[in-house]
Amino acid sequence: MHVPLAYGQGQLSVEFPEHRTTVIAPAPRPGLPDERGAFRTALETPIGTPPLKSLLRSGMRIVILFTDITRATPNRRIIPWLLEYLEEQGVARSQITLLNQLGTHRPNTREELEQMLTPEVVANYTVINHEPENHAACIAVGTTKTGVPALINRIAVEADLRILTGFIEPHFFAGFSGGPKALMPGVAHLETVMSNHGAHHLSEPNATFGICEGNPLWEELLEIATRAGGGFLLNVTLNDHRAITGVFAGDLRAAHRAGREFVRASAMQSVDSPFDIVVTTNSGYPLDLNLYQGIKGVSAAARIVRKGGLIILAAECREGIPAGSPFDRLLRDGRTPEEVLALLASPGFQRAEQWQAQIQCLLLQRAEIHVYSSMSDAVLQAAHLTPCHDIPSTVTDALQRFGPEARVAVLPQGPLTIPYLR
Repeated sequence: MHVPLAYGQGQLSVEFPEHRTTVIAPAPRPGLPDERGAFRTALETPIGTPPLKSLLRSGMRIVILFTDITRATPNRRIIPWLLEYLEEQGVARSQITLLNQLGTHRPNTREELEQMLTPEVVANYTVINHEPENHAACIAVGTTKTGVPALINRIAVEADLRILTGFIEPHFFAGFSGGPKALMPGVAHLETVMSNHGAHHLSEPNATFGICEGNPLWEELLEIATRAGGGFLLNVTLNDHRAITGVFAGDLRAAHRAGREFVRASAMQSVDSPFDIVVTTNSGYPLDLNLYQGIKGVSAAARIVRKGGLIILAAECREGIPAGSPFDRLLRDGRTPEEVLALLASPGFQRAEQWQAQIQCLLLQRAEIHVYSSMSDAVLQAAHLTPCHDIPSTVTDALQRFGPEARVAVLPQGPLTIPYLR
């Protein structure tokens, strides 16, 4: 059977043995017939708050927080629609700042911002990259659970109105994306993110796909975002064609809950027992820009692979790991995954992006991880991963090794599906 796997800006058509393969994907949802109309209706009839126009005041400072190049939010559509709406309400362009939710990622170039927001928006509005390592660019809103200052971008905190845009998908340790993540970690200082994403939270069983309430990591995200002033939420949901399937606007907590339950109904897919082999993706571009993001797809597969089994990740990773990043350096600091985990467990150790390295090394203790990508064998091996040059032959070899009863699962959309054992 041929299964198209999301990969880069296209697809890989891969042949799998039909009688031994189960394809697990989100239940299909059609795109909205009138995306722009649904978007405007959501602004007029939000969840748990008055219409957006009733929140506007003369001369107020408005910050629109938008997701960066590594996210699939259809910024190019929703940001111009939002700006058009604000202009109709008499809001001047000079009142508006667009702030990029970089989290701890690299700044986006002007060319990338134009690709994401349109050249017209970049030319006519103030567009700023968050600076996660600049203390002067942030302001404290209390502390984290570990006593670290909860530092959030000053422009966002001092604004009269924050509009938090993004899209909702399953997230491998925050439950779901969107919602409070626009502020924390979207525009938080690196030190604050490191505290929240520390080993004490990642070791919690509820810090996983599909759980928000009861997930101490997510609950701290919400608490810090609320202390930073919260905002008017404007999240969308998408199908595998990147069409908008729902618009969830209004109160930060209530609108996000409605959106994630909408996603849960299609994304949660149960299976009866673990699989010997799981082939996954990271949902294609832009989510598979690099290996750092690709660990999300591996995490989805790990939920249903048997211990000692095989996970194959198909992710283009056109930006590599990326090379020289804290994630890359940390993986190279240990000769084995166990050495990396021991380093992470050493008293007082902290490094940016350590959460991704911790998760990858823990997953390597559960299963083999092979990666089909544009990265070289040497780069993958330095990251403690096995290169895969041909997915069908790797699957065939593994089936022979695991025996006649071995089974294969395929997640063609990767972490957009939340597989779980029934």
